[in-house]
Amino acid sequence: MADVSKLKRNTLGAPPPMEEASNNLHAPEAVPVVHVQVTSSEPFQRMDGRSARRTNRTLQFATRVRPEWDAELRSLARRDGLLLVEVLERALELYKNKKASG
Repeated sequence: MADVSKLKRNTLGAPPPMEEASNNLHAPEAVPVVHVQVTSSEPFQRMDGRSARRTNRTLQFATRVRPEWDAELRSLARRDGLLLVEVLERALELYKNKKASG
């Protein structure tokens, strides 16, 4: 059996008195509130990820956007019955066509 009597203990010293300890464990968490106005009255439903695999879109593309932009993109996709990626693909095509012609 191992001899544990030689192991060091209490190398950190005594803990601070309770009066000096922080009370952050008892404080509530502050969560930022973001107000987003959605133009659609339908509740938002997140799409199941399996449908993306059926369309052969398997490469993940992530970016950070403003909440208003996200709400508008999702509203347009829902209105037209498209995937988010299909709205972005159409936007890219329109952008390329405009750059090529102008």
